[in-house]
Amino acid sequence: MTNLYLKVQRIEQVCLFELSWGTTQRLSAKTSYPENLTLFYQEWQRNYLSFYKNLSSDNNSLRGRVESEGSFATPPVDWQAKLVQAEAKFLLEFHKWLRSGDLYEIRQAITQAAFLTKNSQSTKIKFFITCDAVELAHLPWESWEICTESAFSPIKINVVRTPINISQKLINQHHICRGKARVLVILGDDTGLNFEAEKKAIADLKNTDEVKFVGWQSGKDINELKAELKTAIASQRGWDILLFAGHSNETVLTGGEVGIAPNNAISISEIAPLLNIAIAKGLKFALFNSCNGLSIANTLIDLGFSQVAIMREPIHNKVASKFLLQLLKALGEYKDVQEALISACQYLKLEDNLKYPSAYLIPSLFLHPEASLFRFQPGINDRLQKILPSRLETVVLSALFIVSTQLPIQKSLLEQRLKSQAIYRQLIGQVQSEEKSHKIPPVLLVQIDEESIRKAKVSHPRPMDRKVIAQLVDKAREKGAKVIGIDFLLDRYQGKNDEVLANSLQTAVNSSQPTWFVLATTSALNGEPLKVIPEIAKCNWSLQGEIEVLPGYLPLFSSSNEPECQQFKSNQSQAYSFSSLLALSHQLEKATSQLAAIPKQKRQGVISVSANTDETEIQQVQQPKLDNKNDLIKDIYTFIKNNKLKNNIFQSPRVNLQPLTEFSYRFGQMWLHPIIDFSISPNQIYHTIPAWQFWENNSQDSTIFNLQNQIVIIAPGGYGEAGMSKDGEDNFDLPPAVKQWRLYENPNNVNEVFTGGEIHAYNVHHYLNQRFIIPIPDLWMILLAAFIGKSLYFLIKKNPRLRSQFLLSLGAATAIYGILSLQIYLWAIAILLPWLLPSLTVWFYIISAYLTRETYE
Repeated sequence: MTNLYLKVQRIEQVCLFELSWGTTQRLSAKTSYPENLTLFYQEWQRNYLSFYKNLSSDNNSLRGRVESEGSFATPPVDWQAKLVQAEAKFLLEFHKWLRSGDLYEIRQAITQAAFLTKNSQSTKIKFFITCDAVELAHLPWESWEICTESAFSPIKINVVRTPINISQKLINQHHICRGKARVLVILGDDTGLNFEAEKKAIADLKNTDEVKFVGWQSGKDINELKAELKTAIASQRGWDILLFAGHSNETVLTGGEVGIAPNNAISISEIAPLLNIAIAKGLKFALFNSCNGLSIANTLIDLGFSQVAIMREPIHNKVASKFLLQLLKALGEYKDVQEALISACQYLKLEDNLKYPSAYLIPSLFLHPEASLFRFQPGINDRLQKILPSRLETVVLSALFIVSTQLPIQKSLLEQRLKSQAIYRQLIGQVQSEEKSHKIPPVLLVQIDEESIRKAKVSHPRPMDRKVIAQLVDKAREKGAKVIGIDFLLDRYQGKNDEVLANSLQTAVNSSQPTWFVLATTSALNGEPLKVIPEIAKCNWSLQGEIEVLPGYLPLFSSSNEPECQQFKSNQSQAYSFSSLLALSHQLEKATSQLAAIPKQKRQGVISVSANTDETEIQQVQQPKLDNKNDLIKDIYTFIKNNKLKNNIFQSPRVNLQPLTEFSYRFGQMWLHPIIDFSISPNQIYHTIPAWQFWENNSQDSTIFNLQNQIVIIAPGGYGEAGMSKDGEDNFDLPPAVKQWRLYENPNNVNEVFTGGEIHAYNVHHYLNQRFIIPIPDLWMILLAAFIGKSLYFLIKKNPRLRSQFLLSLGAATAIYGILSLQIYLWAIAILLPWLLPSLTVWFYIISAYLTRETYE
């Protein structure tokens, strides 16, 4: 807070201006007092009094005694037009005097102080003006727009007044009313006046604990009234605010007087001891909503009072009521008393100036130099009301919440985010580094496409001819494949074709190096499981996994029950999915191969074996056998439970269905459910080859001639009948991120088909590499963004001069958060932070702060 003190003294026709600030800074200037200013003031005052006396038939409507100017008849006069002209001349002369060259250094010093205050982020300047002469005190110093000459300081300096003589220190240092306020209202002589509007406004004032009205009533004894006033003012409980309404006048010797009853007045000097008691007990602010209050204000501040609002000139009853209503309204909005007075004057100037001209020039605030401005402190309910969302906030946040909980919208936002992530990978050069570290992808996807169907002379590909599948199994086995997945349902009979496929499968399992087979199963629309027929494969030597996928999301494991051959939990989580069994088979096969190649004494670290497990048992569990007595999946489950496979796919807790995620399913949400990372190039996930090239050895790719380290998935390749229905359920919409990669690697690629086999390949890659991206729900981030946005909203309101800096900083912060969220996605923590909706939430609050007018302290 910066304080400036300007003392104006008049010595005959010369005025001395003395400005002081800080601890030692002083500046003085002399200038002639223009005689025209006194003449224009007197002309304005005459027209002012004439207008308001003629505003109503009762001259007593002015809250003070005005001398009669005669009773002879006069022709009608347009007093409003004369008053407006007189005001214009008076203010023009007054401002011309203040803009004189003699006062240039004074004005520059004040403006410079305002500029330094702006740079130091201080919120206010208190500009005290002291006048030693009555004619100077009656001038409207509050209308001095001192900073308008400066091009670099938009700060408006608001004037407060202080007497030239102050004999007492500030008695009550407390200026904030922290609890409910106690208000004493003294209603004086109401001859010709009406206090009903003021009484209602005072009674409706927020944050009041008690409002006590005392004053004149018809028939009341004057001595009884004085005793009542004395008791009320000196109340043991004390008061926070003192309001007086009625007639008052200036008296130099007695410090002003207020009318308490018809033909009865009491001087301020008479009640000074009572006022001192009230001040000592907490009286913080007084308003004398009456006429000619300069003497009253000077006397009270001299007594040690902190702040007093008065009217320098006679004031009409209706204007006084309007002023009080607006002042109390602003105080109820937790503005300080100076802001409230300025707000009330602005209302009179902008809203009621045509009806009540010049009224805005009359109020003044006197302040003790050591005092702080009075204001109400918001209570708990008011603070909560400020924090709670407004109607507009509720509408906007509700819309954002609804958007954040709609899976189709979330799916679209997620797809675009993954596309952005793919572009980010390309921009930072991660593609090249991945190509160097992963020359061979973990999955070979053998696709039976339209061309393969024609070459195999298959007339009805639904269900697929099992001799074709058998031929591909034989080829894969011939090329060294040890883990083969068949992404075709084998639940219906095809006669001799079943024997051909069964023979190929059993031959591969019964070899010296058994092949792991994962076969497709799912459930029909009625919930009936669609099992692999036993004539083709049995559960004791093959694995059967759920092929249904939830596009964009990784299948999770449910650890609540021991898995069985045909057990599935839900659309979101299965005991074992098709892709997870492929990854698990690959790990078990690799562990067995490594174990066989390492001497027994050096096997620690490949597999940690419990004390009651020997090598023979390990070999039996880790390799499928046609004569196995138990379901293979159960043996694997038991093995994993009793032994520790290094880096197994169950090691990360993210792959298991968590209670919170399962809870969100009830509301149609996917909270913290890991997603498929389509931002990784498909070339790092799988190689594709048409089935006809695979069985004819027509591919020039040397990597498919030795498949010992790869998982082979035999799957549909995008033909129309793929899937369980005629609509081709195995053909999915191409993820934008995958499309981005296809165009990046081959701009002429027009393939828009994305198959279920490709989704399985992504899942296999994530299981093997433990790449489990956890998306933080938009709803959670919107709530956090709303908290941040609301905090920034209040910060901007408290520092309105820093709005441009806030805007630039927030724009940079939004961009940095976007880049940081892209990078965090790539780190080991693998978290997807949503960007769009949270950013919109924060920016909504920022824009609201710029569009609304109120400020907060």
